[in-house]
Amino acid sequence: MLFGFVVLHHGRRQLVHVGVTAHPTAEWLSHQISEAFPWDRAPRHLIRDRDRAFGEVFKHRLHAMGIRDRPTAPRSPWQNAYAERLIGSIRRDCLDHLIIVDERHLHNLLRDYARYYNRLRTHLSLNKDAPLGRPVQSHGVLQRLPHFGGLHHSFVRM
Repeated sequence: MLFGFVVLHHGRRQLVHVGVTAHPTAEWLSHQISEAFPWDRAPRHLIRDRDRAFGEVFKHRLHAMGIRDRPTAPRSPWQNAYAERLIGSIRRDCLDHLIIVDERHLHNLLRDYARYYNRLRTHLSLNKDAPLGRPVQSHGVLQRLPHFGGLHHSFVRM
């Protein structure tokens, strides 16, 4: 069994970081949070669930980075609705349709999905824009670009 770790910036729903492991530990999670945020650009708060893997090492890393830890209440996924929606989107849009071979394969797939999600996937809450924004293309011939081996497509004008 593999475990995924995602970091989502709530402001523009940007998928900031993905990580994959077979054995999630507090040390691994603290390393992931350091990779997600440079020390000078760490957020003020981190909303997370109450998984036991978020141990003391992880909490000390957050404190050292100046991040306030905000765990959700037990059995309350609605308190972190954006992350729950992202996880559901990853499952529905990608993982439900593919066979994952190993940890590296899943990590590469999630990294590609993050690129697709941030640059191309529209969000109603962002007025049908992508988290990183997309230019409006009004001239040129419409072309279809496949993603994930044709599982999803985007359309651009060339």
